[in-house]
Amino acid sequence: MGMIIDPLAIGRVMGDVVDYFTPTVKMTVTYDLNKHVFNGHEFPPSSLTTKPKVLIHGGDLRTFFTLVMTDPDVPGPSDPYLREHLHWIVTDIPGTTDATFGNEVVEYEMPRPNIGIHRYVMVLFKQKRRGIVSSSGSGSRDGFNTRNFAAENELGPPVAALYFNAQRQTAARRR
Repeated sequence: MGMIIDPLAIGRVMGDVVDYFTPTVKMTVTYDLNKHVFNGHEFPPSSLTTKPKVLIHGGDLRTFFTLVMTDPDVPGPSDPYLREHLHWIVTDIPGTTDATFGNEVVEYEMPRPNIGIHRYVMVLFKQKRRGIVSSSGSGSRDGFNTRNFAAENELGPPVAALYFNAQRQTAARRR
């Protein structure tokens, strides 16, 4: 019998961004109505200009979640010394709806990779109660740390995560 390898482990999301965890809810992420995010798939940044629709499956009316989106490969995957760059934080997401009904505490910033192929990681945490999560006090998007954010806000381990890849788009050449 073969061993199932988690795509989050293969993509080094577990390790670089979060510790190993077992997902307990399902999260689906869709850009522009029909671009579903699957672990490891690549998207051109031009298709990621508006915030995605994030649906949580497995919550209830009394459960609230926090979504964090980061790029752990800044400025480039071979030397990510600015790891992580924060792209989005939404808190107080009701367990029965999507992230548009949550509280956007850090506005969505579209991916703009400069060098190499970057991973964009979305991590979902279950909150102990509504209204307890705040964005990191630094105000800077660079040097964000998902683990520290979760610890500071007493979120515990992630309940779901997804990641996709994107690389810099070059302009079409004229002949």
